[in-house]
Amino acid sequence: MATGDLMARARSGDGEAFRELTEPYRRELQVHCYRMLGSFQDAEDVFQNTLLAAWQGFAGFEGRASLRTWLYRIATNRCLNARRSAGRRQAKEWDVPNVEPPEPTRLGEVVWLEPIPDALLEGVIDAPLGPEARYEQRESISLAFVTALQILPPRQLAVLILRDVLGFHANEVADMLDSSVESVKGALKRARAGLQHRRPTSDDREQSPASDLLSEDAIVAAFVRAWECADVDALVALLTDDVFISMPPMPFEYQGRDVVARFCIGILRAGRRFDLVPTRANGQPAFGAYLRGPNGISHGTGLYVLTLTGDRICAMTRFENSVLPSFGLPRSLPIR
Repeated sequence: MATGDLMARARSGDGEAFRELTEPYRRELQVHCYRMLGSFQDAEDVFQNTLLAAWQGFAGFEGRASLRTWLYRIATNRCLNARRSAGRRQAKEWDVPNVEPPEPTRLGEVVWLEPIPDALLEGVIDAPLGPEARYEQRESISLAFVTALQILPPRQLAVLILRDVLGFHANEVADMLDSSVESVKGALKRARAGLQHRRPTSDDREQSPASDLLSEDAIVAAFVRAWECADVDALVALLTDDVFISMPPMPFEYQGRDVVARFCIGILRAGRRFDLVPTRANGQPAFGAYLRGPNGISHGTGLYVLTLTGDRICAMTRFENSVLPSFGLPRSLPIR
């Protein structure tokens, strides 16, 4: 059916026509909300609110901007409202039984961070970029990048994503934010400086992936063997000197091979044995971690996401078991 006919039907209240018009943009809008908010669950709520607002306001869509731009305007402003009004998830105390953690290197700020399943990134991270984009789509969904974004003030965050990640022109962004082009340019300059401050050279290195898929498979297989066998020496051999571990919503962060090794020893040498189930998050290898119990059942304890560089692991992020269902992973498994 011609787009004009669909538009007319949607304006008259035809829900199926509205769904057909917006379907090509739904996945990328969902990912946009995630970049803006850093929390998968918060992003899902705002994404659904965006679709509802677009549906309710579609009769007023005059077509002066493209449908895609109009939808991004709604989504961005809903995300900004959420950033301003919602109380962020609070930091949690250490809750791993029978394990005493080492003294953390520091306490993280972005305790609300959650991973996004790669299944929702299909068709998004390989989509064509706008002419103003500065970041590769795969980099712009990595955990390190999304974490750094969360520290920016809300409007700076919105401008940087719209301009440098999605490639919208400055005048388009100004219209989306009811602002001026000069204000957008100023916010972008400050956002770039703030992002660079939060992502020093070592973090830039963390963005470098394994050299090829074969290398990634080999690193991942070695990690699984070491973790499931509680082979700390083999595990430590896979880590870079400045390897980094974080575990939102617990604020504990560890940097450096020695302290990370002590952390892993505490986890793996406390009589705890795990089964790892592979998945992918944020364009990175990930694993559901299942603690073997005495009754023949392994219980899900969390999700680990790895960041690779060359032939080593340079970062590992551990999330709570509440994220497992989003990845199609069960809460428990029979012991293999």
